[in-house]
Amino acid sequence: MLKRLISSRIEASLFKGRAIIIYGARQVGKTTLIHMLQKKYISNSIYLNCDEPDIRMALTDKTSAEIKNLIGKNRLIFIDEAQRVKNIGITLKMLVDQFPNKQVVATGSSSLDLSNEINEPLTGRKYEFQLFPFSYLELLQKYSKIDCKRILEKRMIMGMYPEIEEKPDEDRSLLRTLASDYLYKDVLQYQDIRKPELLEKLLIALALQVGSEVSFNELSNLLGMNKKTVNQYIQLLEKAFVIFRLPPFSRNLRNELSKLRKIYFYDTGIRNALINNFNSLNMRQDVGALWENFMISERIKACTNSGMEVNRYFWRTHQQQEIDLIEEMEGKLFGYEFKWKKGRWRAPRMFLESYKGSSVEVIHPDQYESFLMM
Repeated sequence: MLKRLISSRIEASLFKGRAIIIYGARQVGKTTLIHMLQKKYISNSIYLNCDEPDIRMALTDKTSAEIKNLIGKNRLIFIDEAQRVKNIGITLKMLVDQFPNKQVVATGSSSLDLSNEINEPLTGRKYEFQLFPFSYLELLQKYSKIDCKRILEKRMIMGMYPEIEEKPDEDRSLLRTLASDYLYKDVLQYQDIRKPELLEKLLIALALQVGSEVSFNELSNLLGMNKKTVNQYIQLLEKAFVIFRLPPFSRNLRNELSKLRKIYFYDTGIRNALINNFNSLNMRQDVGALWENFMISERIKACTNSGMEVNRYFWRTHQQQEIDLIEEMEGKLFGYEFKWKKGRWRAPRMFLESYKGSSVEVIHPDQYESFLMM
């Protein structure tokens, strides 16, 4: 069982007078993570699974006396799938305020409902963490660096979900189940979305445009849905941790793009399942885009797991000069271009001259470890 790198940061935040909230998509391992944490405090902890109706009822609109009776003498309270509890924000606030010597850790499979429920009641009373599928650095607990390179192609194709990694003989069927069932559940339940076929078509369209600029107007025309609905669905998919976007980087230079955005998937296996393409890399036309998506998502995991705060963008001009990823940290700009095959590539002179002190690096399969090792 791989140790999740974020667990050390979570443990360092225990018993500091705040609730700990762990967000993450379905099936990324939130329950496993809190069970691993609970093992260290097994004698004075309690695990409450909100999938169980009686647990939901026990946590809904209760007095402090009723909550005290539920948690007993336990100092560490784990509340799994907390978004299922009505008014959970008030309950969590009560736990923090009324029981300062205790620690509550709550998980949510999306930020759709949970963040809305807790933001106001828990203002200044919470630490928030995001759990992703396995990361490259976490796989190094199981594989050597050489072996990680050997399985790189498979991980790009099949993704990094824990169950996919642990059950390779069933990976395709498991991915299809994830993509068709679990992926939509939170989004479809939110705001009573009644047309799942439009959501699926949107996801497929986004999967086919990975690495390219996305126009909401073009998506609207392609799918026969208005631009406002397209934007709403994409925002919901972001909050469900299915996709993320990169905005264009622009400091108002006349030639820079400033309106379009790029959209990527947190997991390339989910992306490939949506378009039903599990072909090997030598049989694909989208290797460059797949490599770009995989590297950017792994970089996000590495930064988030280590607690680094980074602003991310892409850069492109009307003359088609481009840099795939721009990171802004402490006032400095770091550019990265992702190339599956080695070849000549020069950083755009306009970028380097316009943004003095910035750097640009090419990331390819023979040289990517330092990019992910932070």
